[in-house]
Amino acid sequence: MTITRSAVRRDPGYLGLTRSIAALPASDYFDAAQYARELTQIWYRNWLYVCRSSELREARAFRTFTVGNQSILLVRGEDHVARAFHNTCRHRGAALCQATEGRLPPAGIVCPYHAWRYSLRGDLLQTTSKQPADDFDPKDHSLYGLPVTEWNGCLLVSLAQQPPAFEKGFDLPISRLDAWRMDTLTVGHRSRKTIACNWKVFWENYNECLHCPGVHPRLAQLVPIFGRAILEPKDDPSWQDHATDQDPRYTGGLRDGATSWTMDGNPVGVPFPDLTADDHKSGHIYLTGLPSIFVVGHMDYMRIVRILPLGPELTEMSIEFLFLPETLAQRRDISGAVEFTQIVMGEDAQICEVNQRGLHALPHERGVLMPEEYVIQQFQDWVRAELARP
Repeated sequence: MTITRSAVRRDPGYLGLTRSIAALPASDYFDAAQYARELTQIWYRNWLYVCRSSELREARAFRTFTVGNQSILLVRGEDHVARAFHNTCRHRGAALCQATEGRLPPAGIVCPYHAWRYSLRGDLLQTTSKQPADDFDPKDHSLYGLPVTEWNGCLLVSLAQQPPAFEKGFDLPISRLDAWRMDTLTVGHRSRKTIACNWKVFWENYNECLHCPGVHPRLAQLVPIFGRAILEPKDDPSWQDHATDQDPRYTGGLRDGATSWTMDGNPVGVPFPDLTADDHKSGHIYLTGLPSIFVVGHMDYMRIVRILPLGPELTEMSIEFLFLPETLAQRRDISGAVEFTQIVMGEDAQICEVNQRGLHALPHERGVLMPEEYVIQQFQDWVRAELARP
């Protein structure tokens, strides 16, 4: 593309940037001290997606979840309430559960080191000392509890005792996905991938489509506006030129004849019955909850994508595909949806690794954000604000 300095007409409502913006310092994407700061200020203070509630269905079921150097224990009580604790015995700090999932014995939570025993509510029930100290009170040695919430069949926890209001952690009202009835859906497929990039690189790639024509040819065909390297109609400064044009290149949504994000554009699952005409037209509804999750609703399935930092230059991406129970009961072939997503997300993973490798160049102090990357600016401003939060 030829670079010109001529004035550009910007119609009212244009969403993009009007000037170039300095990006975060390149070292923020690989410096160990910066990574540790982000764990403390961002990952240890916000809501994090752990798993579907169905994975903790039975009483005494447990799961462990690790972020950074923090291990979290989730337990389903006999009262069917999910509770979360630091996975740490109050005696001398031993990890209580080593397995990633399982079912606790009727005795409750028993430390493998000295057999201190706790109820599923976290209360200390028993020590193994032959002669307890006179001033020892079991009530002072309950497990370290953590906030946990169940939302639409999802379990989320926070390492902060007073995390932000749950609803404020998302970019849209959480009621936007009500029509999908997420709590009734069943996981039909799971995948997990480790990406050699900083977690912020993943989110920045997610928040722009300048890369879509070159990196995602199949996706750009399915969602024609992505083929124009933009996310929304008003990302085009001259968007009013096509305001009445119903071509999906200008309105967004799926290509003519396609109805879902699958290999051939046809649905693989039973359609969700309560979706609106606009839901069908758009082909995808994204709900993002930084720093760990985004949820996508299609007309016949949903995706939950979780991001988890594993190191300054290592990120885990896990994907769950959710369907109406009828889809799986009818043994429908869901591979068209899974394969399409694996192709697109695999392309994202590969280009994120390319981005990460280039950040180490000695003269490269920071990048620059271009007009179409306004959502990346919003993300980077969020990161800055989180790091500055007392």
